Amino acid sequence: MPMPEQSIEFRYDTQLLLDKYVEDGEDPDDVSDDLVDEIRDYLLENVKGDSMVIAGDSGEDEFGEKATVKLHYHVNEPWDVLAYCRKFGEIYDIVVEDMDRQSRDLKG
Repeated sequence: MPMPEQSIEFRYDTQLLLDKYVEDGEDPDDVSDDLVDEIRDYLLENVKGDSMVIAGDSGEDEFGEKATVKLHYHVNEPWDVLAYCRKFGEIYDIVVEDMDRQSRDLKG
């Protein structure tokens, strides 16, 4: 059975969190700001999409001080987003939802 014509320009709602632990002497807020700028600029230039929301923060856990970035972006190539972001640190809470399937009310 052929697939119905895609009605959504950017099909995949792609979300993730990224943690990058900072080196001694680095300011986690500065690292976070720099990450947000670098990721946003790269994705806007290299991965077509829309509805991008990207934010950064700093924090600390048992492993040390870190910069955290939260990304939400509608794209057709979520794997490109994941591969790019992975080079900066640990990515987790990854969600890739097919909005075309959702709009057709399909599950699974």
